[in-house]
Amino acid sequence: MLQAVLRAIQLPDLRRRILFTLGMLFLFRLIAHIPVPNINPTTLEQLRQALATNQLAQLLNLFAGGALENFSVAAMGVYPYITAQIIMQLLQPLIPALQELQKEGEQGRLRLNRYQLWLTIPLAYLQAYGQTLTLERTINPNNDPTASLFRTPFDLAANFLPTFTVLTTMVAGTMLLIWLGEQINERGIGNGISIIIFGGIVSRLPGLIIQGFQISQAGDFSTILGLIGFVVIALLTIVGIVLIQEGQRRIRVQYARRVRGNKVYGGQSSFIPLKVNSAGMIPLIFAQSIIIFPGIVASWFYRPGAEGIGNAIAGFFYNTFNPTGQGGGIVYMTLLFLLTVGFTYFYTIVIFTQQDLAENLQRNGGFIPGIRPGKKTEEYLMKVLNRITLAGALFLGLIAVLPFITQSITGVQIGLGSTALLIVVGVAVDTMRQLEAQLIMRDYEGFLTR
Repeated sequence: MLQAVLRAIQLPDLRRRILFTLGMLFLFRLIAHIPVPNINPTTLEQLRQALATNQLAQLLNLFAGGALENFSVAAMGVYPYITAQIIMQLLQPLIPALQELQKEGEQGRLRLNRYQLWLTIPLAYLQAYGQTLTLERTINPNNDPTASLFRTPFDLAANFLPTFTVLTTMVAGTMLLIWLGEQINERGIGNGISIIIFGGIVSRLPGLIIQGFQISQAGDFSTILGLIGFVVIALLTIVGIVLIQEGQRRIRVQYARRVRGNKVYGGQSSFIPLKVNSAGMIPLIFAQSIIIFPGIVASWFYRPGAEGIGNAIAGFFYNTFNPTGQGGGIVYMTLLFLLTVGFTYFYTIVIFTQQDLAENLQRNGGFIPGIRPGKKTEEYLMKVLNRITLAGALFLGLIAVLPFITQSITGVQIGLGSTALLIVVGVAVDTMRQLEAQLIMRDYEGFLTR
């Protein structure tokens, strides 16, 4: 890996791409510290304390690189765009027009990407309003103008123009980050959106590690053993993520020989790489969002120490769907594990259905030796995919609950969740793969010009 980076730096074209990517990341970090208009700086500390008790807000803050706790113009990060991508992927099997666009190659992909951008805007407005209103009510439950997050209270009905200005600024910040990601795709190295998320998570990592060490278990010997155990588990987790992300089952494919005039086409063999984890990080996001939601809603109604049936019901949901709640840790981890496994299978099937491998093979004269083309090929591929996805789903489920297990074993609590760790490792591996592909391509070009 280090040799590949050194070789890339020595080549002027790749050096410009690497520097451009680093420049876009620097610009992203600069934008993350520009506050939205009308913000009240005296309440930012209360906002940070509120984020510490809200799991979903912590996840969004991590993806945004800490921009949410500063309430900057990039407070939402690129999360609305990711939501739009997921919605478009789920709609493609249901809408024939979107399926046709998917089959039109590069032109269809550009139109789908345009639809995703259009869908991102209303989703960003909706998320900006809900996210800001939730945080405003959290730090200012009595609707006191002096304790508001903004100089002019956040209210669309009473203060439409200042409130709409805040929302529009946040949406513009998200669209600007998406534009930065597209620039990285064209002129840099790696997937632009993933690089933006990667940069946000990595920028938060040093502070999270220091904070985790500060709240670790007391005692010199126990603390040292806990830190050593944490490092060992972290390294093994990274190795496991790389192996699962890169693991694949290769299905051999043979192409029929066709004779046209004096030329012979086909007769070659290739393979279909079925990945062990085709769903990536999406199942973890799905599972965490769903399991966190009941606890967040219950926290709006739960008052510790208060009496009443309603408060008791809210307390039950708050403690059950909270990893630190009374008696809810085991239930929370079990549900998180099962939801992650289930969503891994669901999303993998969605992606596999969109690829339509059996039909594409039959159209191009390809077949799997010993398997009839068409329906039999599709059933065979689905059977193999279900088997290898079992390993990927169980691993993702383990990754989802691993932070809680690690904390109970070592006593070290690091705010870097499983989803963030999977993103960091996955983006790093994918970027290095693209960098090596660029190097190989330039080696071939140099060989051909000699």
